[in-house]
Amino acid sequence: MLSPLTIIAATNFSETSNNAVTYAAGIAKTAGAKLILFNSFSLSFHSANSLITAENLQKQIEKAASRLETRSAEIADLYKIEVSSVCTYSFLEDELSYLIGSTAASLVVMGMAERSFEQELMGNSTTAVIKNLNIPVLAVPLKARFHSIKKILYASDTLSLSAIKRFSWIRQIVNDLGAEIEFFSVEEKLNNLKEEQDRILLTSTLEKEFEQVKYMYKSVKSNAVIKEIEKEIKNYEADILVMVPQKYGFWDSLVHKSKTRIMAAGLDIPLLSFPNY
Repeated sequence: MLSPLTIIAATNFSETSNNAVTYAAGIAKTAGAKLILFNSFSLSFHSANSLITAENLQKQIEKAASRLETRSAEIADLYKIEVSSVCTYSFLEDELSYLIGSTAASLVVMGMAERSFEQELMGNSTTAVIKNLNIPVLAVPLKARFHSIKKILYASDTLSLSAIKRFSWIRQIVNDLGAEIEFFSVEEKLNNLKEEQDRILLTSTLEKEFEQVKYMYKSVKSNAVIKEIEKEIKNYEADILVMVPQKYGFWDSLVHKSKTRIMAAGLDIPLLSFPNY
């Protein structure tokens, strides 16, 4: 018998992150998963710039931990699921990495703030986690609500066999949700013989990996990848967008804006990002 999935929902008690916690609880309820509420405690700007004593620091940490425990109990009672809480005074990514390793978590859920020029250029804590952690991350915008997940759009400018197989772990959740998947590829180059051969192999892999899941495959030719994905979200009426961020070297990263980061900061539906390894 498979062990139940473990989901980590990170919160800083903001409206956006509280909404993400509620969304994570909905997924946990549907998938029969365990939920861990996680808060990486940080000092307020005022406290950080004052001579705060160790005693007062400890009191603030205990206050945050108590708040998190109360929220955990409320969610456990409301959704009838197993919920625990972890509150630490540490760097978000470092503690998340440790928590993922110690709990064998399958998914991290975080809130995603609305789009701004600064976020498109520099990102934020959620996009940093997407970039640096080797675990799927679900970024949930404030407007998203967990009612039902019926349509999942897996979008890429280079839909590969490895990306398809990486997505296979979520088949059980897809079945539980009664959802369907569209694999959507935006290709910039014209077809050639090799690409046609790759397409045949890709289709064969899809049939094998998702034989018990309702899915479709669609490909378009365009240089405007982000616009095509945004258009397909509306046409397909997707409930969740799935992407795999590309890894760039240092110099490349100076001239490439991450499509995943731009999409994450401008969506009304959650973005599920898979690590690119």
